[in-house]
Amino acid sequence: MCEILSSHVFFFLAAVTGCISVIVNMNLTDAPMDSGDSTASRGFKFGSTYVVESKGKHQATIVWLHGLGDDGLSWSQVLETLPLPNIKWICPTSPVQPLTLFGGNSTTAFVGNRTGCPTRLDAVVGLSGWLPCARALSNKGGGYEVDGRASLPILLCHGRFDDVVRFRYGEKSTKKLISAGFENVTFKPFNSLGHYINPEEMDEVASWLTSTLELEGKSLNKTSNTCV
Repeated sequence: MCEILSSHVFFFLAAVTGCISVIVNMNLTDAPMDSGDSTASRGFKFGSTYVVESKGKHQATIVWLHGLGDDGLSWSQVLETLPLPNIKWICPTSPVQPLTLFGGNSTTAFVGNRTGCPTRLDAVVGLSGWLPCARALSNKGGGYEVDGRASLPILLCHGRFDDVVRFRYGEKSTKKLISAGFENVTFKPFNSLGHYINPEEMDEVASWLTSTLELEGKSLNKTSNTCV
């Protein structure tokens, strides 16, 4: 599981090789500009946090967690191009830490083993990811309480040609979430997509966020291919 810790936000999510975003506190106005001096629960230092301010009326704040080996900067540059002027994006960079998945080698990754914390989320988006804790996930969230899980909007996107996190793991993760009580899950497959993002997928994310968060404006611009 992963954590982001600031004066306003405290939540846990699974994000290993894919990326994930969460929408927290629609009235959130302050966020850390640089978390380079903060530390993770096991003493690992977080990298810089990159913030993309809303360009219009501020209606939502989204914390975007990058995937394995990535950083907040690359995603802040992608998210800034989306036609979502009413969203403020917070893109932290995870600590560099050794991972069994990487043969013990160190890389950036939002993973940890913290337990039991009530969590308030407004929506979740996951791209090319999976649930490494799926076997432990139960109707009690594997010890992680999520308020209103039955109605929590979740969008999961996955490419059928993903050769890093296989498509079937995206499908299995969706079914596991639903069986654990998360009833408002949308799984969106992309026929020609691998383990990266493309304009079609990011347009889907923008449309879903606009509808789910009831944002003003629905115009969509095309984005360029970017690796996750």
